[in-house]
Amino acid sequence: MTPPEWTIVDFIHRGPWWRNGSIRVLNLLLVLPLLTASINGLDSSLVNGLQILPAWRDYFHDPSGKTLGLISAAQVIGSIVGLPFTPYSADNLGRRPTLLIGAMVMLAGVAMQSAATSIGMFIGARGLIGFGLTFALNAAPLLITELAYPTLRGKMTSMYNASWYLGSIVSAWACFGAYQGAGHSHWSWRIPTLVQALGPLLQIFFIWFVPESPRFLVAKGRESKAARVLARYHSMTRDERDPLIQFEMAQIRHALKLEKEAAQSTSFTTLFSTPGNRKRMTIIIALAIFSQWSGNGLVSYYINLVLEGVGISDAGTKAAINGGLQVWNLIAAMSGALLVDKLGRRTLFIISNVGMLIDFGAWTLTTALFNTLNNAAAAKATIPFIFIFYFFYDIAYTPMLIAYTLEILPFNIRAKGFAVMNLVVSLTLAFNQFVNPWALDALGWKYYLVYVGWLIIELVFVVTCVIETKGRTLEETAALFDGEQQPHVLMQTGGEAATMSMNIVARGPGIWIEQEKSTVTDIVELRTSGSSASPRRISDRTMSQTQTMSMSRYDEDDELSEHSQSRIVCEAV
Repeated sequence: MTPPEWTIVDFIHRGPWWRNGSIRVLNLLLVLPLLTASINGLDSSLVNGLQILPAWRDYFHDPSGKTLGLISAAQVIGSIVGLPFTPYSADNLGRRPTLLIGAMVMLAGVAMQSAATSIGMFIGARGLIGFGLTFALNAAPLLITELAYPTLRGKMTSMYNASWYLGSIVSAWACFGAYQGAGHSHWSWRIPTLVQALGPLLQIFFIWFVPESPRFLVAKGRESKAARVLARYHSMTRDERDPLIQFEMAQIRHALKLEKEAAQSTSFTTLFSTPGNRKRMTIIIALAIFSQWSGNGLVSYYINLVLEGVGISDAGTKAAINGGLQVWNLIAAMSGALLVDKLGRRTLFIISNVGMLIDFGAWTLTTALFNTLNNAAAAKATIPFIFIFYFFYDIAYTPMLIAYTLEILPFNIRAKGFAVMNLVVSLTLAFNQFVNPWALDALGWKYYLVYVGWLIIELVFVVTCVIETKGRTLEETAALFDGEQQPHVLMQTGGEAATMSMNIVARGPGIWIEQEKSTVTDIVELRTSGSSASPRRISDRTMSQTQTMSMSRYDEDDELSEHSQSRIVCEAV
């Protein structure tokens, strides 16, 4: 099959995104689903911050051991209960309604939590928040991935999980501020819980302005609406006949057709029914486990125990360290998100795992020196090692766990595969939250050696199994696992659709009129069936005019010229 004369590189916006009005509006709207990760960060980090507050510990009779583990795990348990329902909601109701359902349930849970009068009520509220959160967490990244502008998709989906730390920062500093302002009053813990309501409220009121996923719309037979969404937010002219829109629609249409031919109906068994899918799920499940079992769970959920383990007992000092760590995490995670298209996914994962292994070994050593020899210098050195560890963790696992998962999954199993990833994260997280406090009490610093050994296993897996996905459209990336021919077929399909949308017919001297749009699909189907007919390409002199769909006059000496079939595939899409 000959390479297409046009690729997506010919039609994308090349300047800064903020100079393109359509992309600017789209990115502003995508802040709303991006907010879901921040809500998750706030909800997940809250108990960590509340443990530091004397008023919370006194009100609930200083919970510890199994009770503390249950409080921390309640949200995860609620998420696990909701997980079986979320992919069906996202695939049948849509990404946007599923996000709305999650926000409404979370709001009810926050109201119950802030009014809690017993430990049972508090735990129940945490479970309800987790149940609603899992709907939002399943829908929001799908919406971002499937709506984002092609050249910004990698950054946007990576920034999604990185924004988890925005919520974590709010949680940490809300607890610190409440402690400073309210002291031992019960409002010192009720106010931080009320802050949780802000995110769901914003989503409930403003989700109506966010468009539905074009891929969902095409899958449901609403192609005209999908084209309007893409034209509104991806095209500078808002014209459905824009070559970029034709390129994207053709790839979506063809990818869905291939997926339907491969599986007429999808279920969770489809995730493991083919070699390509099994390879995808092996990587996804492994990365989900690594994201929680790399040692990060020790500080993320039990910083109070970790800091007391190295002799730091003052509540104000612990709250300040926790708040500073969350700011550091945000900076590191956003840095990783901005580097995904420069360094590549696989490179960042390798750098992350090597750095974590070396640093965690040093962290283990300083903790051991303090606990065995009461070495004060070792205790002080532990704090910077915690910060360095999180830098290496955050540059890969925070921004790319979700982004990489969604990139390698085709549309027909994307929601279900993503639900499995969330399930594995929840299970490993629940395990951590139950086991870590017991293990720290029983083994002390020796428990850290378990994570050192596990980090070696992680590094070996990442080096041998993770596949680079940089420089491909969403459909081309998902097709990598199904044979080398599939990405080329999708590229060819989009290129031919764009070429046909550019095909023009002379109607009088100096006037050019675009060919009927209805012929695009027909010719794409003809070309993907094996026809060797090749449309002619517009000369480079008229290219800038054509890219903006300008139908202006041209000089008499301008001609249509035959160009070589060879094209360099865009590495920035």
